Amino acid sequence: MLATDNTATLMQLDVLQLKQAGAYWTAREIQQQPALWLQLAQQHQQFAAELDAFLAPMLALPQLRIIFTGAGTSAYIGQALAAHIQQQLPLAGQRAEAISSTDLVSHPQLYLTDNVPTLLVSYGRSGNSPESIAAIELADQLLTDCRHLLISCNAKGQMALYAQQHPQRSQLYLMPPEAHDQSFAMTSSFSCMYLATLLSFSPDNSVLEQVIALAQHILQHKLAVIQTQAQQPCQRMVFLGSGPLKAIAQEAALKYLELTAGKILSSFETPLGFRHGPKSLVDSSTQILVLQSSSSYSQQYDRDLLAELQRDNQALSLNSLQQQALLDGQPLADVWLGLPFVLWCQALAFYKALQLNISPDNPCPGGQVNRVVQGVTLYPLPE
Repeated sequence: MLATDNTATLMQLDVLQLKQAGAYWTAREIQQQPALWLQLAQQHQQFAAELDAFLAPMLALPQLRIIFTGAGTSAYIGQALAAHIQQQLPLAGQRAEAISSTDLVSHPQLYLTDNVPTLLVSYGRSGNSPESIAAIELADQLLTDCRHLLISCNAKGQMALYAQQHPQRSQLYLMPPEAHDQSFAMTSSFSCMYLATLLSFSPDNSVLEQVIALAQHILQHKLAVIQTQAQQPCQRMVFLGSGPLKAIAQEAALKYLELTAGKILSSFETPLGFRHGPKSLVDSSTQILVLQSSSSYSQQYDRDLLAELQRDNQALSLNSLQQQALLDGQPLADVWLGLPFVLWCQALAFYKALQLNISPDNPCPGGQVNRVVQGVTLYPLPE
């Protein structure tokens, strides 16, 4: 069941107090995710035939190039999933890659080459970010054979309008209305657009049931643990993850930075990459969270670094997330494990904001950073 205004508590906190603290929408949008994922999966069943009709002709092209793009949080969806989806593509010459819309807009001719058929998969919570629209327009300008899958949470955004105006070369995949977050930071929108991509290119309903159960378990039984982690007096926060979980760690670091209004510096890396310089930041004010892979092979590197950090005994605190330690079940592939893991990290940032007396719904009331990016000047690309 999705959270409503009649719910007495959200994230185990009183709703009235959350509203007074400017935290209601963030709490609601974090907590509603498992129910929203189920709603999205049911919606996808109704939408699948239309989507397959759009995708099938392109997936039959031997040299198809799929580019997953977005800005900020939206960019991390493709970064987490591209390598996995590459393995699902039916033909050997096809490729999938993630390129942020901010890179596409600043260097379009470096990334967009007119020699292969291209599917541009664009993500946008509002569908109105200037770089997102500019990336679509630049792709149309530079590529002879380009189609667009537009994954958005806003039926009235510019992405949705583009799909309406260009039905011959685009397909809109609209998220449930509740996924259009009202809070500053993307939570439901990120996870729903992430899940929609998996449902489109690598569906697995049995796995999804386990993902939802794990997320529900976190919300029902682990919020006190997360609150305790948030109470640590850290000045630096580090998230570590490998493979698809690297992008989840990156999203976690951004969420933590956003919701704490930049009061606490946050960073991300892979467990192996952390030794190559970034480990220098570890001191007695540093909190570290390792997102452990479900792969028994990859876990070896996670465990090695955890043991090393424990021996160093330099960090303020060292914690790890591991599927089997949260809830027993069949090991989930890391791309699926990213969903409950990111929920945990969202909750950690949420509680930290409250601990710092910062409004999670509006952590930057001065407007230096906005819910929909402002202040971007777009320049025409010479013909």
